Amino acid sequence: MTPKASESHGGTLEERITGALVGAAVGDALGGPVEGYSPEQILQRHGGRVHGVVGPWNGEEWRTARPIAPYHKGDGHVTDDTLMTHALIRVYAVVRDHLDAYAIAEHLVTDLMTTPRWIPELEAETLPLHRIFLAEKWLVARVHYGHADPREAGVGNIVNCGAAMYMAPVGLVNAADPARAYTEALDVAGAHQSSYGREAAGVFAAAVAAACAPRATPESVVASCLSLAKDGTRAAIEAVCETAARHTDFESALVPLREAVAPFDTVGPDYRRPSLAARRPSRVHAIEELPVALGMLLVAGGDYRQAVLGSVNYGRDCDSIATMAGALAGALGSPVPDDWSKQVAEASRLDLRQPAATLLEVAREIFARDVRRRRAHEQAFHALEGTRCSD
Repeated sequence: MTPKASESHGGTLEERITGALVGAAVGDALGGPVEGYSPEQILQRHGGRVHGVVGPWNGEEWRTARPIAPYHKGDGHVTDDTLMTHALIRVYAVVRDHLDAYAIAEHLVTDLMTTPRWIPELEAETLPLHRIFLAEKWLVARVHYGHADPREAGVGNIVNCGAAMYMAPVGLVNAADPARAYTEALDVAGAHQSSYGREAAGVFAAAVAAACAPRATPESVVASCLSLAKDGTRAAIEAVCETAARHTDFESALVPLREAVAPFDTVGPDYRRPSLAARRPSRVHAIEELPVALGMLLVAGGDYRQAVLGSVNYGRDCDSIATMAGALAGALGSPVPDDWSKQVAEASRLDLRQPAATLLEVAREIFARDVRRRRAHEQAFHALEGTRCSD
């Protein structure tokens, strides 16, 4: 008996998209409460490693406790990583085609500024603009108020993972086509980021697209990233993944992965006290989050639970690391634990599967449009050559 595609190839398109988006949101929620802390601090605070949803670092004082206030991180609440991912899906739902920087200016910026939504960390319905970080507020300042060319608006912004963290939808729309995902994400991210922040957005989208390919593995995902990544981003991924290949459990990998990425990371050893060179443009540096997420994916052998828990317990910007690792493991077909996804959906008051259903519909439309465009180009090219187009 011939096996079904989902059995032999790791999952249908619907399963890949759902796994990636639900996986990203759950990883985000698990990482939120320990964001900014070291593995040692996490160990002391929780009396061991984090193995699921935990409460706020400062308990009931989350509204006023520094440096997190006024955000209720923990208890299953997603952060801005998921809010921005869902916002980008809404842009796809409007445009229903490949996106560029102008689509971000016209639709994403407007969404952030004008439409109140439930913000789990604020426990209130308000504009997403009131929750997103300074590097994301830059989108509104530069594009809406500064009237910058959207393709260049990211220049001058804090160089961080702000654009990369929500690029999974670009990879999913271009499922199994990493090069196309990379190119589209670079264009989209031009409105938001520059330098290695923009490069990471392109490479992460490519990684998600590669993870959707039939018979994809963590190793094939990393290989796709290395074939496309440039400069410090490529060097950082290579260094971290070479180290990750020597580990099979995240506990033993926590310190080595940090040591491997440190030469490329501009923030420095104390995440709360960035160095003077932090987050500035450079061709020799990289964001920390993407290489570590890929490293954790390798350490876990693609297993969702282990990749996300490794990312969470790494600390530092672990909500974004776990978002990326969760998206990649989910796209590879590793199941997201039902108890985690249910708890996060209920706590965040979000339907985690509805954005996936929306993006699946749009992805199918875009693919059909791409086929028509490609065939039209083939016919035109053959006409120029005086040859007939074969089926």
